[in-house]
Amino acid sequence: MDAIIVGGGIGGLATAAFLQQQGVRARVFEQAPELRPVGAGIVLAPNAVRLLRRLGVMEALERQALKVRTGWQFRRWQDGRILLEQDMATCESLYGEAAWLVHRADLLGALLPAVDPDTVHLDHQCADIDQSPSGVTVTFANGASAGGEVLVAADGIHSTIRQQLIGQLPARDSGLCAWRAMIPADRLPERFVAPTQTLWLGPGRHLVHYPVSAGRTINVVAFTPAEPGETVESWSAEGKPGDFRAEFAGWDGMVNELLDAVTQVGRWSVLDRTPIERYVHDRVVLLGDAAHPMLPFFAQGAGQAIEDAATLAACLEQAGDISTALGAYDQVRVPRTAQVQEASHDRAQVNHLPDGPEQQARDRAFAGEDPLRHSDWLYSYDAQREARQAVRAELLRAP
Repeated sequence: MDAIIVGGGIGGLATAAFLQQQGVRARVFEQAPELRPVGAGIVLAPNAVRLLRRLGVMEALERQALKVRTGWQFRRWQDGRILLEQDMATCESLYGEAAWLVHRADLLGALLPAVDPDTVHLDHQCADIDQSPSGVTVTFANGASAGGEVLVAADGIHSTIRQQLIGQLPARDSGLCAWRAMIPADRLPERFVAPTQTLWLGPGRHLVHYPVSAGRTINVVAFTPAEPGETVESWSAEGKPGDFRAEFAGWDGMVNELLDAVTQVGRWSVLDRTPIERYVHDRVVLLGDAAHPMLPFFAQGAGQAIEDAATLAACLEQAGDISTALGAYDQVRVPRTAQVQEASHDRAQVNHLPDGPEQQARDRAFAGEDPLRHSDWLYSYDAQREARQAVRAELLRAP
C-alpha cells in the first residue's frame, strides 16, 4: 500500500513511523522548507508514551525529557497555597508508563529518525486533491504531484484538505487568549527546575509552568481573558512581556518572579471547535488537529494525534482491505477524541472560577481528589488494542 501524508508535524511523522514500521510505503509532504525546532512544552501522558515506547523512540526522547515526579501541583493565585499535589509514584504501576515533560522539538527530533529520510519531502504545500475509487492524487503549489491509495491529512488546525472536504470548522469563542514563553533555567531559582507541572488558579485566568529539554528551559503557558474581537490564532503571534506581567499583577511572588524573567512571549486567541461526525472521506483520513482541534486544558493535543497515528496503522495492518480499515478508524477515533475535546472544553470554567463559594467548594474538593485514578479513562486507553477490536467489529458487520 502507498500512503500519502500531508503535514510533517507530530501527527504526520508519527503516522509515517507507525506505517513504515509495518512495511507500508508512507511518504510525508511538509509545506515548510525545513523542519525547524519550533513550538514549546508538551506533557506526554501514559496513553501516548506507551505507543511511543512500542514505536522505539522513547529511549532517545528520555535523554531530553523529564519524568514527572510530582504532577498537578495546583496552587492558589493569591498566596501560593498548594490546593492539590499528586504524587506520581504510582503512575507506572497503574498505567505501565510515567508522564513526561517534553519540548515539542525534542519529540519531533525523536520521531524523525524513525521515518525513512528518503520519504520526507519539504517545501510541498498542498494545493488540491483529487479522489478516484482506487486512490487519491495530491497536487502541490510547486507543481509536483503524488498519488497513493490513502491520503492522511495531518496539516493542522487550518487544514486546507479538511476545508476542501467539509469547509471551515465553525469556531466557538472561548473568550480566552493564550500566552507562551520559554525561559532559560539558569535565569530562575532552582525550584523552578523540579520535574513538576505546576498550575496556578485564579479568577478568570490560570498559569502553568514546568521544565523541558533536560531541565535547561522552563515552559510557561497562561490563559487570560481575550480582548473584544481578538481572533488571531497562531503560535507565531507575538505579545509584549510587560502586558503578560500586567495580567498577573497582584499574584503570588513566585509568579511575579517567573514572569520577570520573560523577555519574549507569544500571544494569540484561543478558539474552540465542536466535534465533527466523521474523519474519513472515501480515501482521505483526517488526523490530529485537522480532525479534532481541542483546548489544551487536558494536555492531550499531541497525545491524541499519536493515538490517531497508531490507530490508523493498526487498522490497516489488521484489516483485509482499506475500506474496512478506514471504517474502523472512524468508528474508534471519533467518539474517543470527542470525549477528550469536550472534557478540555469544560475544564476552562473550573480553572477560572471567581473567588467565592464555588471556588471554595472546588478547592475543598481538590483535597480529596486522586487525579491519577480519575484519569483512568484517559491514561489506560490502548489505541492499538482498541483499533484491532474495531477492525474485528467491522469485519463482523460486513455482508
